[in-house]
Amino acid sequence: MNPSGPALYDAVLLDRDGTLVEDVPYNGDPEKVRPLPGAREALDRLRAAGLRLAVVTNQSGLARGYFTEREMYAVHARIEELLGPFDHWAICPHDDTDGCACRKPAPGLVHEAARALGTAPRRCVLVGDIGRDMAAALAAGATGILVPTPVTRPEEVAEAPAVARDLPGAVAEILRRDRAVRPVAPRTGRAGTVLVARSDSAGDVLVTGPGVRAVAAGAERVVLLCGPRGRAAAELLPGVDEIIEWPLPWIDGSPGPVDADDMRRLTARLAAVGADEAVVFTSFHQSALPLALLLRMAGVPRISAISDDYPGSLLDVRHRVPVGVPEPERALSLAAAAGFALTAGDEPGLRLRADLPAPAVDLPTGDYLVVHPGASVPARACPPERCAEIVAALAADGHRVLVTGGPGERELTARVAAAGGTDLGGTTDLAGLARIVAGARCLVVGNTGPAHLAAALGTPVVSLFAPTVPFGQWAPYRVPTVRLGDAGAACRDTRAARCPVAGHPCLSSVDPARVVAAVRRLTPG
Repeated sequence: MNPSGPALYDAVLLDRDGTLVEDVPYNGDPEKVRPLPGAREALDRLRAAGLRLAVVTNQSGLARGYFTEREMYAVHARIEELLGPFDHWAICPHDDTDGCACRKPAPGLVHEAARALGTAPRRCVLVGDIGRDMAAALAAGATGILVPTPVTRPEEVAEAPAVARDLPGAVAEILRRDRAVRPVAPRTGRAGTVLVARSDSAGDVLVTGPGVRAVAAGAERVVLLCGPRGRAAAELLPGVDEIIEWPLPWIDGSPGPVDADDMRRLTARLAAVGADEAVVFTSFHQSALPLALLLRMAGVPRISAISDDYPGSLLDVRHRVPVGVPEPERALSLAAAAGFALTAGDEPGLRLRADLPAPAVDLPTGDYLVVHPGASVPARACPPERCAEIVAALAADGHRVLVTGGPGERELTARVAAAGGTDLGGTTDLAGLARIVAGARCLVVGNTGPAHLAAALGTPVVSLFAPTVPFGQWAPYRVPTVRLGDAGAACRDTRAARCPVAGHPCLSSVDPARVVAAVRRLTPG
């Protein structure tokens, strides 16, 4: 077991104008270079932490003839004189009309910088001041942090996965997030039996996977407590030796009354595990304390959980996490607080078991996209008529489109597929869906379990994301993504299960042509 755990990032990529230095339009004069306040100190903190640095910058002034390459390099030399050396400069010399693959929001510069620094985009974080920077980061699978300036549009701030006040604030957040997933007091030996819990839906269980793997790396045996809606996902997680399925009335969205006898049976079942300790994973709006009480009654001697509420004697490790942290990192940070870390060779992303069950139906072959129109929560599903228009637009662009859904969504998938796709609704379980998504060029889906399935498989995602929950917490994690939908809609941060706004405008406004463009950005050629 690695005593410190693998780092989240290898490198930080930085936009130039408006992020490192004052934005002087089409600047070819070194004398006009003015570093932004605190930039040198912030960059030195990253260097001291062992992170490599690169600049990723659009410089269309070259294409327009406003300055020469020699003048641009003189500006860059002045920037390094003032801010210290960078390990790489990734420069796009093109204009918007050139149709290149490097000009942000395309991900080309991020890919170039990652290659030059000897890493992968998913291990990079990009700091920039406008939406193009964030879009390029997401499309490459990198982390994005927006540092707004007076020229940053409000909708760009609303769409950003994370926002910092300034560059020093962004650097502080990068270093904090990296520290949070490493145990402060690593274990000297392996734990015995550890009970981990995540009693929620399939997507929630999938995003907890990195935390579960960290526990498994330091335990002899891992028992996972989950609910009925998460059982299929639990069966796909590496590191789980046994599953206990039990609905919890303080977690389920439509719970029945609390049954005292049922709680006694659950307590007895938990006691029968003989766990040496427990790690209770929850979402940011849930309480771990009811389950912690039952675990105490079951005789579990050590319990770790995230809790803003005072836990009394219910928790041995009370962990706190700031708002906005991606759910996989939230889970990893709790595991770290309990003393568990991923092994040195394990990436801190989502992952599925290598031995997925054999599919019950023949898998599709050849080149195809997947559109998944349903969602576990209605407020997060794109309206069927708009999904049908998306399928028609993708088919017209020459794509073979497969439409997927669960057994209860056959009417929906038939309606959507009729626009030009192949209907696979109700033909597979979650493991079968995973195999279909694994072979797809891209998945078009809302904020629901299959988006996280795609992230675990490395399949790019066009995310039709309803802003009822924060994108930064629930976006497909560390996989190439394009976000579509109105991020500033009235439903923002309401956590509504059903759309509170007539017409579902956050997703009904998605232009099918933008979905086609998103697929082209994620899967060039």
